[in-house]
Parts: sequence; C-alpha cells; structure tokens
Amino acid sequence: MSQYQYEQLMFPGKNLSPDSLNLLVLELRGVAASCFNDVPNYQALSGEKSELDKAIICLARDERGEVMGFCSALLLPIDGGDQVLHLGLTCVHPDARGKNLTHHLTSKLLLNFIIKKSLFKETWISNCACVLSSLGNVAMYFENLYPSPYGVKAPSKRHLNIAHAIDQKFRPSIAINEHAKFDAHRFVFEGSVGGTVFEKDGQDGRFHHRDQALTEYYQTLLSFERGDEALQIGKVSILTFPKYLMRKACVKMKALMPKPRKPNYAN
Repeated sequence: MSQYQYEQLMFPGKNLSPDSLNLLVLELRGVAASCFNDVPNYQALSGEKSELDKAIICLARDERGEVMGFCSALLLPIDGGDQVLHLGLTCVHPDARGKNLTHHLTSKLLLNFIIKKSLFKETWISNCACVLSSLGNVAMYFENLYPSPYGVKAPSKRHLNIAHAIDQKFRPSIAINEHAKFDAHRFVFEGSVGGTVFEKDGQDGRFHHRDQALTEYYQTLLSFERGDEALQIGKVSILTFPKYLMRKACVKMKALMPKPRKPNYAN
C-alpha cells in the first residue's frame, strides 16, 4: 500500500473557494521552496486565478496530510478548437525523493485527465524544459513527439501550429523568457533560462537520463551555455500507457532499443 494519498484537482480556480485556493497555493509554494532557491512565480505557484482556472493538479500527501509532492499541468486553448495539455511543473520534497513519486504523480494526473476529458480521443501535449532527465522521460512516454530520437522525424503542420501558439501567446504561463528566440526548425527557445532558477549544467550527471543515448540527443540539441530549453510536442491517449511500459522494458534491455537518431539540422 502506498504511503501517500493522492488528490486530484481539475481547474481549482473555478471550483475552490478563495480561502481554499490560498491554502492550496501556500502548500504548493511550500514544496517548491524545498526545490528552488527562489520559488518561480508562474503557473499555479503564482496564485493568479487565471492560471488556476486552467490548472490540473495532482497532490501527494503523507500520513499527516502534508503535501510532499505535486504535479501541475495547464490546459491551453489553441486556435482551431484544440486544447493542449502542457505538462507544467513537478516538485517533490527532498524527504520524499527516491520513491518514484515524480512518475506516480505524472501518471496519475495524465490518467485522470484522459478518463475524464479525453477517453476516446488523443490529446496533444507540450513540455518545455532544459532538464535532460525530464526531456528523456517525455521522449519515452509520449507518441508522435518532436523533437525526439524516437518520435517523428519532422514536425507536422499541427506540431508547428501548437508551437507557434505557445511562442506567441503562452510564454508568461510557461516562464519562457520574452527575449528568447524561438527556433521553429529545432523547437528550441534560445537563451530562455539563462540566469534563472531553471538553468542547468548539461554535464551535471544529476540531471541526466538513465538512458545515455537520450541524454546525448538533447545535449546535442541544446546549448546549455546559452541557456536553451526545448519545446516538445506530441500526443497522449489511453493506449499510450501500455506502449510506454513496452518502451521502458526496452530501455532495461539495451540490446532491443533502436539507436536514436542524432539531430541533423544541416538542411
């Protein structure tokens, strides 16, 4: 039996009282403070009702009822009628690390969303990060993903439409630097996290993916000296979960894993 109780909150800005929202934000920021020197003021952490209105959150509480980790996503409206689930932010208190809590939080959030909102159709997802382990996990988990060594070789028109919508309309919600240049060929925001709490050293093994090939792929894609982050766009459905388990098994048996393509942007 899990030592944590999971709580799902869908669009809390629309469904919780002001006092309950204030308490929720305090709990989220408390966990975030254990992960960042300076708590970033964006998404659900900002306390802004407009952000909480589109937030989807999964909390993990210990036996005392204290929040020890959370996963927060955003549902972004995109021109053309689609909605994109942006994976947002996951934080786990240091006392709860090493227990696969990040995976449990993300999986439970996604499964709850799919069952309630997208059971019989695919949902477009996005992720924006410079953490190599995060980029690698998204590459393993989601389908039709770009950029990814195991996803599509080139972005479709829909990939591009979503990417441009995020670039033009949702930078503040995702904490993308307003001065960062978006490379629409590589799906990279150049210089977006330089000098911020999100900046990482690409050679720091603490942030590497367990699959070295995935780590090397995204190391090649990004310039960590400049402060780049990658925008990943793909799909998720109820069928994604068994496919992910198969890919995960392949990672454990490296001989079965196809060799990832290296990024090639010469053309």
